[in-house]
Amino acid sequence: MLCTAWSPNGKLFASGDKSGVIIIWEGVKGTEVCRLSGHRQWVTSLSWEPLHLNGKCERLASSSRDGTVVVWNVNTRRKEMTISGHSDSIECCKWGGENLIYTASRDRTIRVWAPEGPTGKLVRTLIGHAHRINALSLNSDYVLRTGGYDWEKKTFASDAEMVECAKKKYAELRKSGPERLCSCSDDFTLFLWEPTLKKQPVARLTGHQQLVNHMCFSPDGRYIASASFDKKVKVWDGVTGKWERRRGMRRRLLNTLNGHVGAVYQVTWSPDSRFIASASKDSTVKIWKPLGKKALYTLSGHLDEVYSLDWSPYGPRVASGGKDRLVKIWSS
Repeated sequence: MLCTAWSPNGKLFASGDKSGVIIIWEGVKGTEVCRLSGHRQWVTSLSWEPLHLNGKCERLASSSRDGTVVVWNVNTRRKEMTISGHSDSIECCKWGGENLIYTASRDRTIRVWAPEGPTGKLVRTLIGHAHRINALSLNSDYVLRTGGYDWEKKTFASDAEMVECAKKKYAELRKSGPERLCSCSDDFTLFLWEPTLKKQPVARLTGHQQLVNHMCFSPDGRYIASASFDKKVKVWDGVTGKWERRRGMRRRLLNTLNGHVGAVYQVTWSPDSRFIASASKDSTVKIWKPLGKKALYTLSGHLDEVYSLDWSPYGPRVASGGKDRLVKIWSS
């Protein structure tokens, strides 16, 4: 299994593997619903259509090393479209809140697609990276993931109420500006984009000394955290890519978090944007304050490299997965 994704209403769970097969699972019982076959190589990422765009939660986009993105209808179990155009493997795809699909490839480009017709419509191509692009993140990721839920009430609404809640949350997010996209690459840099408006980047974020493997926006969209093989986590301004000091000096980098003794593979934020968790080759998970200096906690327990982690949307737990074939759930 290489990638997974929950549907935005929490009823279905998708997983993709090296054989190119996607399995759809029932979210509560864990039983298999169906298998979707169509990719010729590894499935690299999965992204569901946002809840505020389609309350049925029936469409799923999958990217592959075969250089294509397939949009599936999980109810009919058929392909709705096959998007092609990249000249190399697609490493990541994101279905954004403006009903655009973003794809990042080893061919050093990001492409923006409108999911129209049998092959999709190319809206624009984002060029800037000098090496393969490893990951994408949207400032709307958290809202798209949790838009149908009200964590204060702690209750699950009906399907119709969930859709209305998702629409309201996304509309509130859009008041802060257009949907923003961040990309990271083997060229040691990150780029900040406003892909719904223009193809030129908002900012080029430099400072890492080795390839940047992963990054993500904070849930409130104010910050970006990045993970690099240079053993560091860096924190950037997520709105303009810049930070203005009182004396008029402008910097792109807000903070560097030092403490890991191995490559950092992945980062994730707490739902309130107050903390960052990082997973490393040194077999530890560390918890940080974004603008702090030292790690607040070092979570030791894995027997080997920690490849991935995620913070639960409602706050109290972090899950990590490692080379030791263990998934550990840490409680705050």
